[in-house]
Amino acid sequence: MSSQTTGELLLAETAAAAGPAADRAHAMLEALRHVLPFDGAFLAFADPLGRGYHSVATLDLDGPVVQFLAGPQVARDIEATGTDRARPPLGPSDLPYPVDELPTWAECLLPSGLYEGLGMGLFAPGGRHVGHVAVLSGDRQVPSAAARRRLAGVAPVLARGIDPMHSLITAARLVRHATAGVVLCADGGCQALPGMPDDALLVPRSAVLATARERIGDGEVYSSFLWPLGGAHAPGGHVRVTVLGAPDDVPPALTGLVLLSPVTDLHGLTPRELEVLGLLVEGCSNQDIARTLVVAPRTVAAHLEHILVKLEAPTRTLAAVRAERDGVYVPLPSCRRPRHTSGAATGSP
Repeated sequence: MSSQTTGELLLAETAAAAGPAADRAHAMLEALRHVLPFDGAFLAFADPLGRGYHSVATLDLDGPVVQFLAGPQVARDIEATGTDRARPPLGPSDLPYPVDELPTWAECLLPSGLYEGLGMGLFAPGGRHVGHVAVLSGDRQVPSAAARRRLAGVAPVLARGIDPMHSLITAARLVRHATAGVVLCADGGCQALPGMPDDALLVPRSAVLATARERIGDGEVYSSFLWPLGGAHAPGGHVRVTVLGAPDDVPPALTGLVLLSPVTDLHGLTPRELEVLGLLVEGCSNQDIARTLVVAPRTVAAHLEHILVKLEAPTRTLAAVRAERDGVYVPLPSCRRPRHTSGAATGSP
């Protein structure tokens, strides 16, 4: 087996490995050296919101070069050369103008003794822009056609290895029997999660996603709650909503995951009791709950008596703790939440 073939196999194995994206990216560059010799290389995430790149790994580059490649100029030069589009690898010798007209080369690479190289955009299946790879050389020899073919051949593997969805999909697998899911974006939008169907509940500005964003904004790594289907009284039953904070190794533009899955056990709680529990988790008093649900305080007290029995909780505080721990409650949208008149931990049920 040739060194190139060995490198390609190692690269594919590394790209599929678990663990932090930065570690995986660095290992891929090490494997890439067996496929395509170079004197320095770097891999970068493409910002999912189209705001440049985030350097994820470099190899054999000195500090000033690494620092420059992490800056905004690189994104401008990538766009200027068209290597942010799906096209074959491009090197300085392919440009219709002198390479020193590009600040990345003039101010960074050439002064560091790097004269040639190849760069290309990395894309996931379906054309989603994932990132950028560049291999650099201190030799002035123009990259061969064979070198270009090799880099183009492994580009899909590199894309798969640094794709931030890699880590997000791994996190999504923690939710068993998930039926739909999306990725939350820092700009208020959302993106599809590859391999996961979408759902009418998971659209931008939906109440479900607004509630999920609150959990992410509060720093919660994991939370779970219920959502009624077909209206407030849940004529279609309930669905479980799981919110996961994004792993540390994805671009900051991606903030978390929201997944839907079937409900397995409601402990016999009615739709109204699940609403009461949601307000109890929020710390509402009986008066708050009565005013919000437009019912009499004695009705709230009756609901709470039933809730304590069904959750086998001696106090309302413990009922709220168990409901939040098990995700057995329906949160009220923030626009309808009352101002608390007293804490939920006090008062009789």
